[in-house]
Amino acid sequence: MCEQTIASIIEKYRGKPGALIHALTEIQHENHWLPREVMERVAEALEVSFSQVMQIASFYKTFRLTPKGRHEVHVCTGMTCHLRGAPKLMKKVQELTGLKPGETGANGRFTVERGSCLGSCSIGPELIIDGKHHPRMTPDKVEEVLRRYE
Repeated sequence: MCEQTIASIIEKYRGKPGALIHALTEIQHENHWLPREVMERVAEALEVSFSQVMQIASFYKTFRLTPKGRHEVHVCTGMTCHLRGAPKLMKKVQELTGLKPGETGANGRFTVERGSCLGSCSIGPELIIDGKHHPRMTPDKVEEVLRRYE
């Protein structure tokens, strides 16, 4: 976490309660998640209650209240990918990482997520890691792909 950057973001919005979502978005962009102590500082600076900050942070799926891994692994589980083998793909990802969807490893290497449809039906099943698409993925190829993300 870059403390100086977070402090400057908080100062930028000081006294502006209507900018709560903007402040949280910028902080998360910088830090990749929203620690409780940072949200407490935001509440104080923007002159809103901590419960209001928590309501916003927990309501919007965009905000993360727990740290995420260095690499985000998304498995598309939309209908087309499902029919083309996404359940086996997800099972292999879980086996190799030891993580269920929504979990982050203790070593901070991976966060595993499932996506209902990632918009690339013609190349599914698909694995997306850090925004990079890995099309026509099979369980046999997963280990090789994950090794690239040390």
